[in-house]
Amino acid sequence: MNKYLSYDEQRAPKVRAMFTRLAWRYDLVNDVMSFGLHRIWKRQTVAIAFEGRPAGARLLDLCCGTGDIGFLAEETRGARVNGLDFTLPMLAVARRRRHDSRSGAAFTQGDALSLPYPDASFDVITVGYGLRNIADPQAALREMRRVLAPGGRVVILDFGKPDNPVAAALYQAFLRTMMPAVGWLFHGDPQTYLYIPESLKRYPGQRGVADLMRNAGFVNVRYENRLLGTMGINVGEAPGT
Repeated sequence: MNKYLSYDEQRAPKVRAMFTRLAWRYDLVNDVMSFGLHRIWKRQTVAIAFEGRPAGARLLDLCCGTGDIGFLAEETRGARVNGLDFTLPMLAVARRRRHDSRSGAAFTQGDALSLPYPDASFDVITVGYGLRNIADPQAALREMRRVLAPGGRVVILDFGKPDNPVAAALYQAFLRTMMPAVGWLFHGDPQTYLYIPESLKRYPGQRGVADLMRNAGFVNVRYENRLLGTMGINVGEAPGT
């Protein structure tokens, strides 16, 4: 078992400890390990999330990390951005970026399982590489449903599980070779990024997340694959009035 991963009451503290360690090089390492592709997938996530939405739509970027998706939404869609994460060093990077870019985004420390917002507060919710790290994804989706306005949309980007067995085998081989090397090179600890393939073992992937979204009350649920299904973009909407 990876030292940053557990499925008991230590899940959140361990994940927080890992991201505290990763925060200051997080964006650089994402560029290295995805060959820059994560930036394309995040832009596609924003495009899907805001399709048909007016400028000024209210966005909650949940598990916002260093703020990539929120800044993109503000810049390209005129969104009013609230980012929430439970790791203060990640938020410190996001706030520094906000200051440097003179962004109007707001960043708050909080728990995805108990969101500090009233019902129907947001028109759009995005989650980039975060749902997999939450102790109870179903409960988190219920909270998203609660704070999403009628007709609002949630879009979740995360590592996927390919249907093709050859693609799945190559993907796992890549993760188990590349991730410990990246962790060792940038953080002196191979387990920091070896966490990714370990966390995927119980993560339901794009098809399972679609089922969880339906169970949480979302409608028009669908998912899109990227890179042979190694990445998944899940989409759902709150029922309209």
